[in-house]
Amino acid sequence: MPKLLEVKNLKTQFFTQDGVVHAVNGISYHVNSGETVAIVGESGSGKSVGVMSLIRLIPQPPGKIVDGEVLFDGVDLLKVKEEQLRAIRGNRIAMIFQDPMTSLNPVLTIGRQITEAIELHLHMNKEQARQRAVQLLEMVGIPGASARLDDYPHQFSGGMRQRVMIAMGLSCDPQLLIADEPTTALDVTIQAQIVDLVRRLQNELGMAIIWITHDLGVVAGMADRVLVMYSGFIVEEGNVNDIYANPRHPYTLGLLRSIPRLDLGRQKRLIPIDGLPPDLLEPPTHCPFAPRCSFVEEGCWQANPTLKEVTPGHKAACWVDISSIAVQNVAKERAAA
Repeated sequence: MPKLLEVKNLKTQFFTQDGVVHAVNGISYHVNSGETVAIVGESGSGKSVGVMSLIRLIPQPPGKIVDGEVLFDGVDLLKVKEEQLRAIRGNRIAMIFQDPMTSLNPVLTIGRQITEAIELHLHMNKEQARQRAVQLLEMVGIPGASARLDDYPHQFSGGMRQRVMIAMGLSCDPQLLIADEPTTALDVTIQAQIVDLVRRLQNELGMAIIWITHDLGVVAGMADRVLVMYSGFIVEEGNVNDIYANPRHPYTLGLLRSIPRLDLGRQKRLIPIDGLPPDLLEPPTHCPFAPRCSFVEEGCWQANPTLKEVTPGHKAACWVDISSIAVQNVAKERAAA
């Protein structure tokens, strides 16, 4: 498959009164046309800052993209003029944010908020844009779509507001949809509905998706590849089956252990990740996960490992080779504790 998006050595920092926050530390990855790539990690790992940097939505100041390239269809989005970027943002690249109540304008009708982008990017008149908006609301499963165009955001439930955000994102048939934790504020039933909806729309429209979440359980059935982020670095990358069946970084293993499993019969005790997230004001001179790691060795404190291929298509940034036997041994020790 051709590469739609290629990110090379992206670095984003925030210059604050307390010092420089190293939010994203030289990440590189790609997204193929029609592919779903999930970016997972705990809060503060750099997931959202990383994708907002792609389309230059980082507030400047205090934020600044200090290095890297973002090649979208061969064009570096970090170097194009603002007018060119506006023609791409919301048109060929769309973004769904975490909380639709703060992303939707409370004093404008849903219909106006959807038709604005359609009129701007697709050059439709008001009547054509309104018809397109009705089609989009019907596509995302909002009943009585025509009548609801004149409603305001507060008249929709949380799940319905998120569907409206998806409709807005799809309004111009984007090649790439970025979904920044779109199900976090929703209950699990609505979460499942939104995930199923996005998967169905992807199959119909053929778009690529970057799905950002802190919950590995959400992406199990929808992602093709998974990027695991920690402390502003990508610490593991692989296809979804490899990540779940054979994690090769201790942080990924910790995330998987903290997910309730219904397929193992009797539920095992969940094992939390010990310790606290790192201080991003201090760029690490060692592996950033070393203070919290069950597999830590002396070499882990000497240098920060780079992302290297451990099996075909599967990369990890770890000095220790975590075999399945070692994983089982640690799990037994924790269970006996």
